Amino acid sequence: MKTTENGKTLAKFSLATNESYYDSNGTQITNTQWHNIVAWGKTADVAKSLLTKGKEVLVEGKLNTREYENNEGKKQRITEIVAQQLLVFGKKN
Repeated sequence: MKTTENGKTLAKFSLATNESYYDSNGTQITNTQWHNIVAWGKTADVAKSLLTKGKEVLVEGKLNTREYENNEGKKQRITEIVAQQLLVFGKKN
C-alpha cells in the first residue's frame, strides 16, 4: 500500500491462477501463472482490509501494459491488471 502525494491510495499485489488438466497418462498437471494487480482508491482500500495470502478473490478490471527504465537504464515492459472491482471469498480475518 502506498499513498500518492495527492492523497490517492495505491495497492499493488500479485495473484496466482491455477489451471489443472490430465495428460495422456492420467497424471494431473497443474500450471500456475502469476499476475500483477494494481488497485486505486476505494478498490485499494478493500484490498488492504480484506486480502491476505491465500485468500480467494475475483478481480475485474482491465489489462494495462506500460514501459519503464530499470536500474541499468534498460527499457522494460510490464503488463498489469488494473482492478476496478474485487470480490473476496471466505470469512474476514
